[in-house]
Amino acid sequence: MGSRSPSNRRRCFVFLGSPSADKHRRREVGSRIQNVTEGDLVLDSETSYKAHVEMNSENFSISEKIVSASYIRQGSQARRSHEQLIRQLLDQGKCPEEGWNESTTELFLNELAVMDSNNFLGNCGVGEREGRVASSLVARRHYRLIHGIGRSGDIAAIQPKAAGSSLLNKLTNSVVLDILKLSGVQSVASCFVVPMATGMSLTLCFLTLRHKRPKARYIIWPRIDQKSCFKAMITAGFEPVVVENILEGDELRTDLEAVNRKMQELGAENILCVHSTTSCFAPRVPDRLEELATMCAKYDIPHVVNNAYGVQSSKCMHLIQQGARVGRIDAFVQSLDKNFMVPVGGAIIAGFNESFIQEISRMYPGRASASPSLDVLITLLTLGASGYRKLLAERKEMYTYLAQDLKSLAEAHGERLLHTPHNPISLAMSLDGLQAQSDKAVTQLGSMLFTRQVSGARVVALGNDQMVSGHMFCGFMSHSEAYPSPYLNASSAVGITRNDVTLCIRRLDKCLKSLKKKSSARSGSPLALTGQEGHAGE
Repeated sequence: MGSRSPSNRRRCFVFLGSPSADKHRRREVGSRIQNVTEGDLVLDSETSYKAHVEMNSENFSISEKIVSASYIRQGSQARRSHEQLIRQLLDQGKCPEEGWNESTTELFLNELAVMDSNNFLGNCGVGEREGRVASSLVARRHYRLIHGIGRSGDIAAIQPKAAGSSLLNKLTNSVVLDILKLSGVQSVASCFVVPMATGMSLTLCFLTLRHKRPKARYIIWPRIDQKSCFKAMITAGFEPVVVENILEGDELRTDLEAVNRKMQELGAENILCVHSTTSCFAPRVPDRLEELATMCAKYDIPHVVNNAYGVQSSKCMHLIQQGARVGRIDAFVQSLDKNFMVPVGGAIIAGFNESFIQEISRMYPGRASASPSLDVLITLLTLGASGYRKLLAERKEMYTYLAQDLKSLAEAHGERLLHTPHNPISLAMSLDGLQAQSDKAVTQLGSMLFTRQVSGARVVALGNDQMVSGHMFCGFMSHSEAYPSPYLNASSAVGITRNDVTLCIRRLDKCLKSLKKKSSARSGSPLALTGQEGHAGE
């Protein structure tokens, strides 16, 4: 439906709450949440509000005839305390400072659900997509918010059939924007949640840039050995130009001179963008974002940042903020599950130019699942801003604890903790001693840890070559063609506990002792007669 003239446009008001408190508290959905002004969704604000007030007044009056009026008033006041929190969310569009309890969250979601047409009493649907669900279990899993988000032409568009789901979408994007600012990127202008993981979300960004740079063929990419971000470029139809990292001490860092040479060799008009990375496995460290952003601004080349699990790191977020301040960053993409502890399947695409981020959202074809938006909104409402800040502080504390314990363990086994101060999340411990025993011992360590229920630890052996989408990576998984030593990775990611670290170190210690014992047995050393192998059940 086309836009209405200003005189005919009506704004969307949402009325949640009991009448005695709400009679003079009508709230327009806050300025941080886009007003509905295109005729896509029309709620007769005055009529709906008066009917809502009268109906609730009547219900409370009748209730007082059944149960003591004082008790009903007490119950009404208790309900209003929930509704006040909901009003603040609608009015401000920000993550509440203190987390909500489940009762408030469920009340809010139920209020949203009854605004969708599939939950209208007496609704008659004769279309091909009417929000019908065969299983009541599935309906409850989604809080009866069945219509998803967006319309066929825009993932951010309002759905006429689904006022509640549309409001959910707008609120989620607004709350997530607030959290990105809280986490360190204060100047971010816009963002939206997309129901795809990080790799496909990067592809969406590249496809949007294609329309702006039709001659472009290449994407400059400082190497990181992670398949999905590489395939994101291939899937979008571009040719990745892999720039090898340089070794500085133990760290693998961005080769700025090589990037600059590639920009000059290929020509700016032939380069779609620079595709840089923040969060990564040590000994690789975040790219030099400020310098890359400055180069991109100089040559007028777009810059897309893979910030997969960087929201949880103030250092990664600071790099993005500074890069945008001194140079050019067009978009940065982050995973929902890695940063907010929700199920896999969603990402946040954010940037510093609102119109460009809207272009990316319009590039998404068709409607989309609301599940990632629902999951992250519930999570952030439950945690509150203070709860999320606490998680970030605990993660940083656990990083220090993990580093100390891993260093002590490494020294006890004649290894060392690699010095990677620029990586704020991942750590690496050398495995030179195991390599000296045999190549097989290094890979066997990874298998032993997995069977002993240590997940996430990553063992990187030397000399692994792998073909990924037609490109041969020498030394795959090590981010380098010739890293000098094998190593083991462990990360301090959001949600990690002290118990996770303690058990990991204990089991890793026993695995290393077991491998040393087996090596001694093969060589006939007396050491084979001592020590015991760890057990999976510990």
